[in-house]
Amino acid sequence: MDTALKPIKQKRSIIHAHLDAGCVSESNFKNVFYTIIGKFSPSKSTHSPLVLKASWINTRLGPMIAISDDNSLYLLEFSDRRGLEKRIKRLCNRKKAAIIHGYTNPISMIKKELELYFSGKLKLFKTPLHLIGSDFQKKAWNTLLQIPYGQTRSYKNQAEIIGNKQAFRAVANANGANQLAIIIPCHRIINSNGKLGGYGGRKARKEWMLKHEKSYV
Repeated sequence: MDTALKPIKQKRSIIHAHLDAGCVSESNFKNVFYTIIGKFSPSKSTHSPLVLKASWINTRLGPMIAISDDNSLYLLEFSDRRGLEKRIKRLCNRKKAAIIHGYTNPISMIKKELELYFSGKLKLFKTPLHLIGSDFQKKAWNTLLQIPYGQTRSYKNQAEIIGNKQAFRAVANANGANQLAIIIPCHRIINSNGKLGGYGGRKARKEWMLKHEKSYV
């Protein structure tokens, strides 16, 4: 599909698309194309859909899925995260995008950075990110990015930084909507009483990451 999209983006005919992709049968090609790309028509449309690429990344805490375009990372989640399928579908709907398997520079970059993070050699991620959310959610995520490596904050602290100390529940919901695990460190938010609190990627992982970061401060 990645190979087939190149001639289509250049507004060449569908015959070029399916032959360049190595498909003998045009009908089979169309069936697969419509299954992956959805309603986008390779023969009638004058524009191309946004095509995102997805790949698996093995980590010390289990496999993760990374989704990006050629410029920035859209999603990084543990593969067993509750509701992951709905998150991916929501991403496709919001961006009117199709997802195919493949690698991009952002995926290669985050793979290397995760290896360094888990070995204790990286404290600040530099992979370019594409944030998808409301203004409030983006504000909440930006406050997470300000929490220093090896430190924690409470939901109340986070709400105070945003400017509304009563909005700690809204802040918790925004953290739960974060689609860039580890990079946007919602694992560094704990309850005011010192307990870990919730974490979509499973509490055991949150505990491990907090101990891991403190040991490398």
